[in-house]
Amino acid sequence: MLPDVWTYNTLVRGLCDEGKIDEAIRVRDEMVVLKLMPDVVTYNTLIDGSFKWCGSVEGFRLIEEMRLRGVEMNVVTHNIVVKWLCKEGKIDEASEAVVRMVESEIYPDRFTYNTMINGYCKAGKLGEAFKMMDEMAKKGLKPDVFTLNSVLHTLCMEKKLEEAYELIVQAGKRGYILDEVTYGTLIMGHFKAEQGDKALKLWEEMKGRGIIPSVVTYNTLIRGLCLSRKIDEAVDKLNELLEKGLVPDEATCNIIIHGYCWEGMVEKAFQFHNKMVGKSFKPDIFTRNILLRGLCREGMLEKAFKLFNSLVSKEVSVDVVTYNTLISAVCKEGRLEEAFDLITEMEGKKLEPDRYTYNPIVDALTHAGRTEEAEKFMSKLLQTGQDVKTHDTSEELDASGDIIYSEKISDLCTQGKYKEAMKLFQESEQKGVGLNKFTYIKLMDGFLKRRKSISKVATKLKQ
Repeated sequence: MLPDVWTYNTLVRGLCDEGKIDEAIRVRDEMVVLKLMPDVVTYNTLIDGSFKWCGSVEGFRLIEEMRLRGVEMNVVTHNIVVKWLCKEGKIDEASEAVVRMVESEIYPDRFTYNTMINGYCKAGKLGEAFKMMDEMAKKGLKPDVFTLNSVLHTLCMEKKLEEAYELIVQAGKRGYILDEVTYGTLIMGHFKAEQGDKALKLWEEMKGRGIIPSVVTYNTLIRGLCLSRKIDEAVDKLNELLEKGLVPDEATCNIIIHGYCWEGMVEKAFQFHNKMVGKSFKPDIFTRNILLRGLCREGMLEKAFKLFNSLVSKEVSVDVVTYNTLISAVCKEGRLEEAFDLITEMEGKKLEPDRYTYNPIVDALTHAGRTEEAEKFMSKLLQTGQDVKTHDTSEELDASGDIIYSEKISDLCTQGKYKEAMKLFQESEQKGVGLNKFTYIKLMDGFLKRRKSISKVATKLKQ
């Protein structure tokens, strides 16, 4: 039995999903040869794929071809055009596409409005976004919480928190159903603006509305509290989470440990660590480096070495950051021979020293008047092709590394590239780099916003 149009359309979709647009077009040509005329579904799939993988020129070329073959555009075709124009930041062209859609007597649906509202928000045209929301309601289209959360996210990003709160107050009157993402977005907006008390009030308001927070929302709140240095309140929320039989993720546990260490409460950090290990928390290398750095910061070098030696004896993996933390600490105390021993040990483990290894040694040797030895280490550092900075490298670990990673991750989040941002975040974790609180907030803000919307949007795109 010969394949039918539906079978060919399925094949075309599969090829387009993989970015094989040329092959998909050849399949379309094969349909024509077999006198199985490509229909609107065939063209919609090709147009969407072409916009995604080849750009708008190829997408519009297929639309023209579709018109010449006598295949009528439907609402899905128009929505594809609107969607990709918005993605490219061409909001005015997207608006014109909606006008042409109406002129052809095909009327915008909920997806059209949601796309345009989101596009206007990203373009900073909130007035236009609100107009679209009102127009949507007047046409009897049921509002989508995705629409509300898109506008809310933009307002929070622009620190227009009063307007954001007013929006959710009025949302019920417009028929919107508030969810945990709505509140989570607003809560993170207040943490970002360093309004932790207000964020907590919103949390209580959310629960008062009968919105049950999930473990994801709890993790978000706990991290936000830690980043606002409200460690005890974060632990209270953690205990509340545990009482519900829910388990925080590893990142949340690490952030609480980091918070205690940052506040100089290293003993509490270890107590919390041990408690969570009893509840199946699996410490990673990031956890160990946080604790080690906390001990070194507080001048507890003997305890730091005890922790380090216990890790080595148990053959638990340690990395360059682990050694750099100890080397920086002993150099501050002028214990240079121990620093040299640590370098020898790390080299024996095939761990390559970097500038964070050499800088504190060069600095300490210079201070001690051992300039010839300092020059030798500077030469080693220069051979690695890295910069020499003869100042406090323990601060450099907390500042320079933080700034570089924080800026890169924040930039990726601003561009909406959350997968790339997360990869860089994981890399910073492995290296033990402590990011600034706004970087964590940007990451959480983005994933919170996207968590519920991604599957919904993906479903609509396939229509």
